[in-house]
Amino acid sequence: MDKKNLRILLTPIVLALAIVAGMLIGRVLPRGGDVAAASRMYMPVSGSKMDVILNMIQNSYVDTVDVYELQETAIPLLLQTLDPHTVYIPAKDMQRANEGIIGNFGGVGVQFYKYLDTVTVVKVVPGGPSEKAGIKDGDRILRVNDSLIAGVNMDLDKIMGMMRGEIGTEVELTVKRMGMPDLMKITVERGSIPVKSVDVAYMLNDTTGYVKVGTFGMQTYMEFMQAMAKLQRDGMKKLILDLRDNEGGVLPVATQMINEFLPADRMILYTEGQASPRKDFMSNGKGNFQNIPIDVLINEFSASASEIFAGAIQDNDRGKIIGRRSFGKGLVQEQRMLSDGSAIRLTVARYYTPSGRSIQKPYDHGNEDYYSDIYNRLLHGEFSEKDSISFDENLKYTTIGGRTVYGGGGIMPDIFVPADTTGNSRYLGEVSRTAYLYDYTFDFMDRHRQEMQDIKDYKELQAYLKQFDLVDEMADYAARRGLKRNEWGIRESGAIMRNRIEAYIARHLLDDDGFYPILGQMDTTLQKAVEQ
Repeated sequence: MDKKNLRILLTPIVLALAIVAGMLIGRVLPRGGDVAAASRMYMPVSGSKMDVILNMIQNSYVDTVDVYELQETAIPLLLQTLDPHTVYIPAKDMQRANEGIIGNFGGVGVQFYKYLDTVTVVKVVPGGPSEKAGIKDGDRILRVNDSLIAGVNMDLDKIMGMMRGEIGTEVELTVKRMGMPDLMKITVERGSIPVKSVDVAYMLNDTTGYVKVGTFGMQTYMEFMQAMAKLQRDGMKKLILDLRDNEGGVLPVATQMINEFLPADRMILYTEGQASPRKDFMSNGKGNFQNIPIDVLINEFSASASEIFAGAIQDNDRGKIIGRRSFGKGLVQEQRMLSDGSAIRLTVARYYTPSGRSIQKPYDHGNEDYYSDIYNRLLHGEFSEKDSISFDENLKYTTIGGRTVYGGGGIMPDIFVPADTTGNSRYLGEVSRTAYLYDYTFDFMDRHRQEMQDIKDYKELQAYLKQFDLVDEMADYAARRGLKRNEWGIRESGAIMRNRIEAYIARHLLDDDGFYPILGQMDTTLQKAVEQ
């Protein structure tokens, strides 16, 4: 945030504090205008200016004020003047903030979606509390304990919060099951629900394995090693690792995974900051996959630990980076707990790739400009043309094999793949924006769930779905909901819509093991990697 905007933001606060201070002085100022005496009366021996102001408000303000709420408001404003990734996490949000890192939470173990104003169970977590209690895919949840959640305007996050809770506690769900005349009340004992960080792992062909990592959490290394072991048993000779849309996570986990692919004594990264001396992270030569060829997929939403991974592979000439330029987050945060259970994730250093590149893009024009950078890249044409990207010759670096790479923010791929706009149409945008395309897949599942219950993988599912004109059915469904059919749009975007419909149905039936393999059939970046 620039100084002008900061002044505009803080002026009301400063004026308010000045008025409060003036009122205090007016009340106690000795006759004859002894300002020094008044100052001595209200200046504590020790404490910061913030402590002094809060003490004044708490003890002398005309009305009752919740000083804790004042602090909760002031702290984010204070941190806003720093970098975009130094953040304050209130105590009430700590559990949710850490779930992806820790890898589990207390809950009932269902994936759900609000379909036609009713919470519908998309998938029951196998072996989880809800499966044990008898909840099934397709069940409608009408009440959570005594609270009605069907047919009411209630935020999904609030509903999720009602179902989550301390492990071992119970929650009563009132359920409507298709084909059953009566409602059922089912008591579920909350359990530990894993937060999966390796979304999927499967063989693309006889020799190429594919692993998609969604985040780097405490359980990611173990999940990744299990996935790799499975793929090796299936005949994997080459790996495509997908880090697209992966916003990062725990640095030590990422370095553990990178170490699996590098020979001994190779630089993985180093960190350095004003109060943090340089620290080098090196490979130990004990990696299990040093001889497996690897390509890494990235895009504009690959950030932080994802960029560390891609940078280490690229700078060590260990594999190809394929896709589009990554986000550009190269700042190291430490989570520091406060006395009330809240925390600050404070930036303490910068990441540097083995060649010495800083991943971090500039942030000196404020948070709004920082986060609109990706939109500006789109307008500038970077998503469609590699040549639209300009490189700073002062930020030129060299890989271990002598190739030139550039700093300045993010990782630039070795093989650029433009965003695929083939088959786009206004109608595709409308059915996606209104969620009718996705909602149609719920309607399809309700009508065909029994027929599909024995399908075991996405290939069987696609064979079954060949008998249906899914796009035409979806267009009729959307028309009944109020979106007029567009025959040109249906023809132009038919292949994309069918692919997405099949993928969503697969997710309902088979979870991510069905969703990603089908979606990947029209994924130009993935197909480009397979060609390599």
